[in-house]
Amino acid sequence: MVSIRRATAADAATVHALMCELAGHQGQPSAVAVSAGRMRELLARPEIGYLLAERDGRAIGYVSWLVRVSMWSGEDYLALDDLFVSDGERGRKVGERLMHAVAEAADGRVIRWEVAAANVAAQRFYQRIGAALVSKVICRWQVG
Repeated sequence: MVSIRRATAADAATVHALMCELAGHQGQPSAVAVSAGRMRELLARPEIGYLLAERDGRAIGYVSWLVRVSMWSGEDYLALDDLFVSDGERGRKVGERLMHAVAEAADGRVIRWEVAAANVAAQRFYQRIGAALVSKVICRWQVG
């Protein structure tokens, strides 16, 4: 049985471990620079949301987001940061359950996120649950 619950600051080490697992899965194991201690602080912030999926008390996936505001509409929306399901749990509807739980948490607000152009499997998954794929170019600028 899979349960989904809101992560709290007490879950910082678990969330951090799952993030590191995702980074490894994406071939970027050194990309996670945040510490578990900093993650504890972030999880306490009201604009940051994490849901954990657990099977028999063991974390098997998560979805994370930030609440942002659209300057055009003046409305809040959820900016999805990550959706991750551990390797042995993929294909068992855990990701779909996490996405539906985010939709419930969104309380009618729009949910927006990025997916790599090369990640065709993820794009198929998102289309299957009813998401519209909108092409944009993402710009990143780190000055200094």
